[in-house]
Amino acid sequence: MRSSVKYFTPEEANQTLPLVKRIVLDILKIGKEIRSVSIGKTPDPGTESELNRLMDQLDELFEELESLGCSYKDWNFSEGLVDFPAVVNGKEAFLCWRSDEPTVSYYHDLESGFAGRKLIKEG
Repeated sequence: MRSSVKYFTPEEANQTLPLVKRIVLDILKIGKEIRSVSIGKTPDPGTESELNRLMDQLDELFEELESLGCSYKDWNFSEGLVDFPAVVNGKEAFLCWRSDEPTVSYYHDLESGFAGRKLIKEG
């Protein structure tokens, strides 16, 4: 197991959710703005500077999540997925939360990703 990684229990992950939810809502909002600015427009200096400003905001939000110890995983900016490093049944895994879920209730192993999610109580 990696010594520099902060591992979350489900309780710890849920304690961070109020802040994580606010950050993810901002990420989803900015992701939609980036899409609307960039779709169907010919690049001009105004569009380019607006995209750069939005990308800088996104980077700051990603860094804020990472400073909490978790990471953003939804690059389509549609579901707001966040992974929290954890140890489940003695193995490294990720507690997995989606922005429409009230609590962190799922996990997946390092390889399977969102498709391999299991309820935490299933073990």
